[in-house]
Amino acid sequence: MITPAIHHLCDLPQHRLAVASLIHHEFWTEVAGASVQGMHDRLGQAASPDRVPLCLVALHEGQPIGVVNLVDNDDDDHTDWHPWLAGMVVAGEWRGQGVGSALVLALVGHARRLGFERLWFGTDGPGFYERLGAVRHLQPREGFWFMRFDLA
Repeated sequence: MITPAIHHLCDLPQHRLAVASLIHHEFWTEVAGASVQGMHDRLGQAASPDRVPLCLVALHEGQPIGVVNLVDNDDDDHTDWHPWLAGMVVAGEWRGQGVGSALVLALVGHARRLGFERLWFGTDGPGFYERLGAVRHLQPREGFWFMRFDLA
């Protein structure tokens, strides 16, 4: 287990391309028109720790090893759910060492600090998030859950 340093990406613009690559290669390689540069540009919108969107990056020895985002919405069918945890990725060699847990708990803390009552997300790995305090909300299909953290 390691304790990564967690920072706002807006404070570390030199790491935005590496973080964009992490997210793109985990979630977006099969999406037509998606690119690392497009993700890089989207991450540029996370320009302040005091508003959504917000991006947190985990560093180890000065290098990005994980990322998580707070976005307004991540599902067109549930536009009334706001905000969302999205794009949580830990680099392969760092998985299972507490990096993802540290990122998620830090993001939950920021969502609470910003005054949100709930934090929504979708996942195919509900057990990980349940261990951190999330609850299952809705299962739209086999193997996938919408979940939430209740923050109030």
